[in-house]
Amino acid sequence: MSSRLSSGAHPGSGRRVYLDSASGEALHPAASKAFGAALDATYADPRRLHHAGRAARLVLDNARAATAEALGVRPDEVTFTASGTEAVHRGLLGLHRGAARDASRILHTAVEHSSVLHAASWSGAPTRAVAVDATGRVRLDDLDLLDAAVVACQSANHEVGTLQPLDDVVARLDGVPLFVDACASAGHLPLPEGWSALAASAHKWGGPPGVGILVVRRGARWRDPFPDDERSGERESGFENVPAILSAAAALQAVVSEREAENVRRHSLVGWIRRVVDGLDDVDVVGDPVQRLPHVVTFSCLYVDGEALVTELDRLGFEVASGSACTSSMLEPSHVLAAMGALTHGNVRVSVGRETTEDDVARFLELLPGAIERLRARL
Repeated sequence: MSSRLSSGAHPGSGRRVYLDSASGEALHPAASKAFGAALDATYADPRRLHHAGRAARLVLDNARAATAEALGVRPDEVTFTASGTEAVHRGLLGLHRGAARDASRILHTAVEHSSVLHAASWSGAPTRAVAVDATGRVRLDDLDLLDAAVVACQSANHEVGTLQPLDDVVARLDGVPLFVDACASAGHLPLPEGWSALAASAHKWGGPPGVGILVVRRGARWRDPFPDDERSGERESGFENVPAILSAAAALQAVVSEREAENVRRHSLVGWIRRVVDGLDDVDVVGDPVQRLPHVVTFSCLYVDGEALVTELDRLGFEVASGSACTSSMLEPSHVLAAMGALTHGNVRVSVGRETTEDDVARFLELLPGAIERLRARL
């Protein structure tokens, strides 16, 4: 958390500043309160008929109803999973399995999260990547639906923040089901319309890690792509983490109630970063400057290694992301930036959170140019 001084902080750097909320937002106070209250009351199996089981089921059902209300969907459309990645896999592959037999291809944008790409590859079905423009926005003229069983298009890009034109995508689908990875935007922005299945991840909005949300629209042709077990419902399996699910729902409700004012504040901080960084020599800010997530900005620095810049900024007390935000190694080039035609090395993603202050941003912008120049001087 940004208000906490780490024992590993560089001398003279002041308090540490967490600028990686796009990877995981600090736990919302509402989430902490709900989790603590649920721990002692929801230990039982919510599928059992005894009193403790019924109590756990009541909490689970209430969390489902609260989540549905916050997202603007029906409670019976909401399934809790063990992660956003699992929700992505179940959502995309379930639509593909339920698709008409005369169609088999999975279409996805070239900038989808790796969980989408991996699921599409694992399916064994033919796939096609739809091109994007220099901002990371899908090129509608490349959306060829020939033999398409399902189309995957994210609501917003997880690396550069660009919002996708989902209304325009939906208008072209002609009945082909749409899967939307909304992990980067859920909670921060209202959900789009016109999709058949959607995935979200609680830790992105200040809920606990280990809670994903799968939403399958009523009437969607979705079939479970994975083996059943004796506990599974229509779209779920395993023993739910009820305290964490209640915590996630409480955080989502709180974030949605706060987001209008909070988004204005975060837009302003990110706009400030974009303007200053855009004026630095041999530094390119990527992603759409207007149609974007409120809290994310990414830039690429020529003649600088991204991992080295992350390490130098961490030494100064700033915690940011670099490299592909969805690969196991920061040394791997970003497929998102490559698809955009942007510089794939020396990139940094900064994402401001609920606790980020103007002073934090001012100090980051004061020290960033020197960090870049020191690294370039080592070449």
